[in-house]
Amino acid sequence: MARSPARHDPEPARPAPRLYVLVSLPETPADVAARAEELRAAGQFADIAAVLIRPGAAAQGDNAVATLQPLVAASHAIGAACLVEGNTALASATEADGAHLDGIAALKGALPVLRPHGIAGAGGLRTKHDAMTAAESGADYVMFGEPDAAGRRQPFDATLERIEWWAQLFEPPCVGYARTLEEVDALVEAGADFIAVDTLLLDAPQDGAHALAERLSTGGET
Repeated sequence: MARSPARHDPEPARPAPRLYVLVSLPETPADVAARAEELRAAGQFADIAAVLIRPGAAAQGDNAVATLQPLVAASHAIGAACLVEGNTALASATEADGAHLDGIAALKGALPVLRPHGIAGAGGLRTKHDAMTAAESGADYVMFGEPDAAGRRQPFDATLERIEWWAQLFEPPCVGYARTLEEVDALVEAGADFIAVDTLLLDAPQDGAHALAERLSTGGET
């Protein structure tokens, strides 16, 4: 799992990070449809690798699959993998590509359901030991700094330190959450494989996509 390049070989150029978009599910079908169109629009201007649907309470009950379907379809239309947060059954029913799990217990419980073909992502990793355990358990990526359901997140300096540590030592991809363009710059410089954003892109799909694409392609230099 640890990176171990030959001692005297030059370090290979690091690929530019790609976008990982967090989408909180709106409360009404009309708002879901509008959010799906925003996602499609953003995908015309930015290289979006993955979309995480965060269903929350809006996807409870018999209509959950139909509620999520426009966002799953929009993700696939722009060539992005689509994951559902915390619900492997809903991920399967909507034909999403996998699930994102909060914490080690949830990850380990979901892996038998998602394997062999589904993506299993790990977030809610409070410690470095949790992150290493997630990778050793089979997570396809680890995420640092994402906001919780109430929008709270750990201090950005802590996220940045965790990304720098992971990028230097481990092979599984790491995702770092950014709330501002300045944070995007810092995460790119730190070595994040993916940059997670939400309103930074979706509140203004074209302008946000152009600003993000510039930063990702220039390695954080503006």
